[in-house]
Amino acid sequence: MQSSYRIALIPGDGIGPELIDSAVTVLSAAARAHDLNVRTDREPGGAGSYLEIGHALPPGTLDRLRTEYDAVLKGPVGLPGVRHQDGTEAGLLGGVLRGGLDTFANVRPIRLLPGVDAAVRFSPGEIDYVIVRENTEGLYLSRGAGVANRWAASDQLMVTREGCERVIRFAFETARTRGGAPADGVRRVTCVDKSNVLRSFAFFRGVFDEIATEYPDVAADHRYSDAAAHDLVAAPGGFDVLVTENFLGDLLSDLGAGTVGGLGMCGSANIGADAAYFEPIHGSAPDIAGQDRANPTSQILAAAMLLDHLGELGAGNAVRDAVHAAYAAGVIRLNPAGQPEAGTAAATRAITAHL
Repeated sequence: MQSSYRIALIPGDGIGPELIDSAVTVLSAAARAHDLNVRTDREPGGAGSYLEIGHALPPGTLDRLRTEYDAVLKGPVGLPGVRHQDGTEAGLLGGVLRGGLDTFANVRPIRLLPGVDAAVRFSPGEIDYVIVRENTEGLYLSRGAGVANRWAASDQLMVTREGCERVIRFAFETARTRGGAPADGVRRVTCVDKSNVLRSFAFFRGVFDEIATEYPDVAADHRYSDAAAHDLVAAPGGFDVLVTENFLGDLLSDLGAGTVGGLGMCGSANIGADAAYFEPIHGSAPDIAGQDRANPTSQILAAAMLLDHLGELGAGNAVRDAVHAAYAAGVIRLNPAGQPEAGTAAATRAITAHL
């Protein structure tokens, strides 16, 4: 029987709509090739929505996303000039979706593809790891709740046992699905923290060590965040899966993207017990919006992760293989800014052609 799915699309702002169009083109081609019935419906959200109605996500949308869709594919959101009175961006959806849908695990694969002129000396296959970032607490739990006056400002970092346990278990389960670190083939989860300085991170590490005993088939490793930043550049082959607090994961995943061709090369998943959404890791880049210059790879790889989540691993792998093949064949080449030389639409056609 043909499998049927309903997917919500949140095009977002800036380059978001054109990236969503690219991803839907590839997603539709993969669905046809694997006999899937995929229906997509667009939902508003982001800075444009905030300017129009005063909400980055219209009222009632969260309930629809949770109950009426199998998954959500989201483009980048936010515009630099759309801000709250406290100076923070008003068009962002991270806190709204992650908290509202309780998508506690942010999953960011970092992989160097052939044909990509990366900023490091490594070859394709030598950088291939996944950052699992706790998504609902940590420092970002203080979003909108910090205190400030003219002389000082404070934001609180809080982690809970439940929050640590579930994301750490997710990381170990993820390691069980992979082939291990490129350097030695060992399935490994690395806990990244600053437990030498802060009690909250010592707490996170303590829970990690407890959970690690439940997975004797997966090696447990530790790095302080500053050492991890160094090793992700100097010796990335030793990493398989990393698990860390929200803020640190945000920083390190962008660092990792810089080693594999830029932010446009990395998709991400936000996974919860009852809902999931998928997006690129970069912003909306309004300065190049509508100019056919954006790299669609991250959005397309996010769509591949969406297919994985639906259980359609064959279709998800086909999309990743098509991206890999298009870069390996040299039909997608990136300029120094990380943009496809032939444009967004041409890169999309190249990937679709390799399905």
